[in-house]
Amino acid sequence: MSGTSLDGVDGVVVRWNHSGLKVLAHHHLPFDDALKAEFLKLNISGPDELHRAALAGNALAKLYAQVVQQLLTTQNLGPHQVRAIGAHGQTVRHQPLAFDGVGYSVQIQNPALLAELTGIAVVADFRSRDLAAGGQGAPLVPAFHQAVFGAAAATATTKVTSGPTLVLNLGGMSNLTVIQGKAALEHDPPDSPHVLGFDCGPGNVLMDGWCQLHKGAAFDQYGRWAAQGQVHLGLLQQLLDAPFFKQSPPKSTGRDLFQMDWLHAQLEHHKALAPADVMATLTELTACVCSQDAMRCSSNAALLMVCGGGALNSHLMQRLQAHLPDWRVCSTSEFGLPPMQVEAAAFAWLARQRLNHQTSSLQSVTGAQGARVLGSVYPA
Repeated sequence: MSGTSLDGVDGVVVRWNHSGLKVLAHHHLPFDDALKAEFLKLNISGPDELHRAALAGNALAKLYAQVVQQLLTTQNLGPHQVRAIGAHGQTVRHQPLAFDGVGYSVQIQNPALLAELTGIAVVADFRSRDLAAGGQGAPLVPAFHQAVFGAAAATATTKVTSGPTLVLNLGGMSNLTVIQGKAALEHDPPDSPHVLGFDCGPGNVLMDGWCQLHKGAAFDQYGRWAAQGQVHLGLLQQLLDAPFFKQSPPKSTGRDLFQMDWLHAQLEHHKALAPADVMATLTELTACVCSQDAMRCSSNAALLMVCGGGALNSHLMQRLQAHLPDWRVCSTSEFGLPPMQVEAAAFAWLARQRLNHQTSSLQSVTGAQGARVLGSVYPA
């Protein structure tokens, strides 16, 4: 998985047995500055972009192959012992339902090259079938969250054991999965959706961009810089007025909307603000939109499990807990899957679903006409 945050590639080796999945190893390979810059440029129209996108896809396949080789070496595995690689690619455009009623979502990569380099079958192109069925093509992880965290959350010791479990992924963007609790399962009509999911808005993308601009660092480690600033309530309300936050699910977003040009436009009337105060406000924005969405999904206190890079931001986690004082806010590590492994494991699960000819999208999440088998297979 290489996500919207553009920090690099995360790979895992996953084995399934009678008790579910087990992550055997994890490896992270950062992007170099040139490839990261190219992916950022490809988020908007530019000269010769088809040529540049093809070469960027080749470069990404080579990075994926390096991650695969490292994982195989670590686990003393041969290519023949791995059933498939689930490879998402790098999203550079996400326009579901736009323009012609179908829209598109573009993930740059070269899965055929990855199959050649590794000698392992590759499953890719996970979003297009859901889009073809009238869906958003995103988020794709809620079905995985249900499969992996549903049973664990049901047995967790929480203040409200019958309430829903929510899984919040804080990557470049933020998305929320709602798994209904025992009370809902017992009292709701049989045809009620028991898993919901949607994008909340920006996760780390604006914070990371601001930190890179003013600190020359890829991210605000532990949220220390944000913790030194003061939230500007006027700017915060202006940011919260963005139309996306008022849309009802199903909904999804990306850098097409939430990127640095959008932020600079919002700051046009706040040029006197100290950079640390802007950082504090951006952190508060993510905490606000995610907690508000969580509360809209559950009127009672519940369990919020957090994954993605944002789960390592101590200040952001504290702000989430402050907005949800009666909830239990914790990392997915407490349920057996460290936050930086969740999305890569999700695409291993999606690949497995495809090879088993099983659906992996949810109509209640993407708004498609129904659940679909997702992904295209590139044999070894």
